[in-house]
Amino acid sequence: MSLSLACSVEVVFSIAFATLACFVSISHAQDKGDYPAKPVRVIVASGAGGPSDVQARLLAQKLSESLKRQFVIENRPGGGGTIGYGVAAKAPPDGYTLLSVVPTLTYSPALHANLPFDPIRDFAPIALTARAPYIVAVHPALPVRSVRELIALARSKPGVLAMGQTNGSPNHLAAAYFISAANVNIRIIPYKAFGQVLVDAMAGEVQALFGAVVNTRPHVNAGKLRAIAVSGAQRSALLPQLPTVAESGVPGYDVTGWYGWVAPAGTPAGIVNLVSTELARAIRSPDVARTLAEDGADPVGSTPAQFQKLIADEVPRWLKIVKAAGMRME
Repeated sequence: MSLSLACSVEVVFSIAFATLACFVSISHAQDKGDYPAKPVRVIVASGAGGPSDVQARLLAQKLSESLKRQFVIENRPGGGGTIGYGVAAKAPPDGYTLLSVVPTLTYSPALHANLPFDPIRDFAPIALTARAPYIVAVHPALPVRSVRELIALARSKPGVLAMGQTNGSPNHLAAAYFISAANVNIRIIPYKAFGQVLVDAMAGEVQALFGAVVNTRPHVNAGKLRAIAVSGAQRSALLPQLPTVAESGVPGYDVTGWYGWVAPAGTPAGIVNLVSTELARAIRSPDVARTLAEDGADPVGSTPAQFQKLIADEVPRWLKIVKAAGMRME
């Protein structure tokens, strides 16, 4: 090949590469445009004041600061989270409706026959923001100080012990899975609100519960409840003295609460990636990390692909667990 021909080929390829790079850059810019150009609605499928609401508000404030537009929390409680999820699933996929989610998203198909959403088909995962185990706690008068002792007592008195749980909540699923995996006969008493579960547990009306660290730990510290384990695969950094359920007599048991954000399916990838990046940055900020740690949660800040895998894995897992536990909504 002559020098002049080689140079011509090189020039052609250089122009083509530059044109392609420019096209990709323009396409990416158009994908997210000037987003956000107006306030963004963030649906929380529970009432104000709960752990998921508190975390969503904390992160929404950070996004408001970094993206220079208001991210406004809209509480849509009811139906064990299904009402809020259904509203978000039907929202326009333009990035101006986002949804804060918890494990309810992935186990609802196991509990409800006619959902107004499909957790895999109808949402674009943005980020898993944090994980948090549940505390297994008992009334101080109960003669147990470990999961093994709780199991032994339950087997010696089948059907006598009761666990209080908010009906259809992640804690409820954690308790039902425990009862099935440990092969014990412990009654689950359903409640409308976890606050009443705590009141009755401290009064001895129910003998045990699975509770979020943020709600349960203060009563453990006050001596009104006794913590005997945590529900995750690893011990909690906040409560390292507590063993896991798995290492205390129920091998393989692992139920960890989590928090994340999704958007309606079809939301442009540029918007999803932008919000995911900003959430990861917010999670790493010292004040957010400190707040999460105080609540017993570990910050994550995953990619959309990583969160998508978690959702896809958990839906069939919960279908299997709920079927094995024979669980029914009341």
